[in-house]
Amino acid sequence: MTSISVKTLPTYRGENRSWLQSAHGTDPNANPNVTLDVSLFTQATHYPDGFVPSGMVLGKVTATGLYGPYDNSATDGREVAAGHLYGSLPVEGETKVGGALVVHGFVDAAKLPANSGLDANARADLKLIIYTN
Repeated sequence: MTSISVKTLPTYRGENRSWLQSAHGTDPNANPNVTLDVSLFTQATHYPDGFVPSGMVLGKVTATGLYGPYDNSATDGREVAAGHLYGSLPVEGETKVGGALVVHGFVDAAKLPANSGLDANARADLKLIIYTN
């Protein structure tokens, strides 16, 4: 079950969506809901400050329907990029967290967070996203 519990976080994080070049693709009901399987993320790589950052490329695990970090070498379904995480999510101490996915729009690849997972294969998978840089 996805956690919707209220948590007090030790730090405040301002949202950085500078990677989105316009509001296109972020209209109400344009972003599918997704549930992240936190066990698929590596803390040191994907959420060193306790948050999975917006812009992270996600893939869908075929067997569970949950999402994890896109990995072109995976064999569980995450080898196909599904979209970019729309908003940063606090994941520390959680097993599943709900979020939203950007599946079409305009993205400045140079402004994606470090270790976002974007590679040439992900760009090819995400045909409805126009990338610059």
